[in-house]
Amino acid sequence: MTARFDVLVVGAGPAGLAAAQAAASHGARVGLLDAQPRPGGQVWRHDVRKQAPRAAVAAMQQTAAAGVEFLAQHQVVAAEPHGLLVETPQGARHVHYGALILASGARELLLPFPGWTLPGITGAGGLQALVKQGWPIAGKRVAVAGTGPLLLAAAATLRAHGAQVLGIFEQAPAAAVNAFARQLLHWPARAVQAISLRARLAGVPYRFGSIVRSAHGSEHDNHKLCAIEIEDTRGRHRLECDHLAVGYGLLPNVELAQLLGCALAYGTPEYASAHPHVIVDGLLRTSVADVYAAGEACGIGGLAAARVEGLIAGHAAAGATDAAIALQPRRAKERRFAALLAKHFALDSRVHDLAAPQTMICRCEDVSLSALDGFIDARAAKLATRCGMGACQGRICGSALAEIGRFTRSGARPPLFPIRLSTLAQAEVAPPLSDEYRGH
Repeated sequence: MTARFDVLVVGAGPAGLAAAQAAASHGARVGLLDAQPRPGGQVWRHDVRKQAPRAAVAAMQQTAAAGVEFLAQHQVVAAEPHGLLVETPQGARHVHYGALILASGARELLLPFPGWTLPGITGAGGLQALVKQGWPIAGKRVAVAGTGPLLLAAAATLRAHGAQVLGIFEQAPAAAVNAFARQLLHWPARAVQAISLRARLAGVPYRFGSIVRSAHGSEHDNHKLCAIEIEDTRGRHRLECDHLAVGYGLLPNVELAQLLGCALAYGTPEYASAHPHVIVDGLLRTSVADVYAAGEACGIGGLAAARVEGLIAGHAAAGATDAAIALQPRRAKERRFAALLAKHFALDSRVHDLAAPQTMICRCEDVSLSALDGFIDARAAKLATRCGMGACQGRICGSALAEIGRFTRSGARPPLFPIRLSTLAQAEVAPPLSDEYRGH
């Protein structure tokens, strides 16, 4: 089965929704592709108990009204000439495009520490997503730890669903967080959002300069998490809990961009990073012809940056250059906010040093940190230990090893995700591309 679009958008989060609506407003035939059954991405993920934010509802309604075709549960497998091979519940499908917009979003950075693989420990955003989909959390004692504003959003969701939030443990020092808060005066909407979140978390301790050093499992309950050890300005202390939600910020999803050959960069001239993002110009064009990128794929910038970049990419992909250029000042302002986040929530070196030699690094293949000693790069380690060859394809362990300075993560190869053999069998039988879409 084959589909063809003037503009194809990968990722139905805030950036993707904005891009699809903008492109369709110029008469383009637009497809919006996402692995999830509903649009919204991680930020606007459907909540089984709570109403969606008004901005999310409006974005989805505008996209639908513009005539955008939503391709739900379409997981990208591989790239073809001006097309993608995707897997759906019904089977494989080839989707061709004139222009492609990558709005692939981000994932959490999870870093190893003793006990981090115990049942009951998840990413902060991961537990937030599970709870929105009905995971039972009411009455459970939950500690939220890591870094960045995502911790507040996750804690607020958990509390709204009945969790007993024991505390938010932010690794950044108080001086850095307070300096960041003062800068919010230049972004009033974000200041209001921060105040609202703190109000919803009234009574929940918010500790700065705090890191989770280790987690401990119960000897009587299948080694499920029962307590964590926290180090803060007062020293070390033990906290009993049922769940730990811990995340150290976000990483751009660039695997599809890598597969397409898009140029990548690590950080900015001001702030280095161990994790790549897609290089784009002022119109959000990548180094590959007819391929654009928007939102977190271009570097972590937050919801507002993602939305304006989606608009720019959508206009540009549909050929409306003037409309795209008019939005560039808004983009520049939102990207300045992203730089503030990177500066004030930079990871403390203590976080990089938490893993012990026996700490499990690759949970898919049961590979410890010490098992990687002596290898010069990720590929050599993978061939000898299978580190990074599990279901996540190194997205967790590879990113963690890059962050702690062990290896640079290796590039992407198809298939991008585990797939059915029947889908793989169709990877080499794509139908010929019509002249309409060749050399767009």
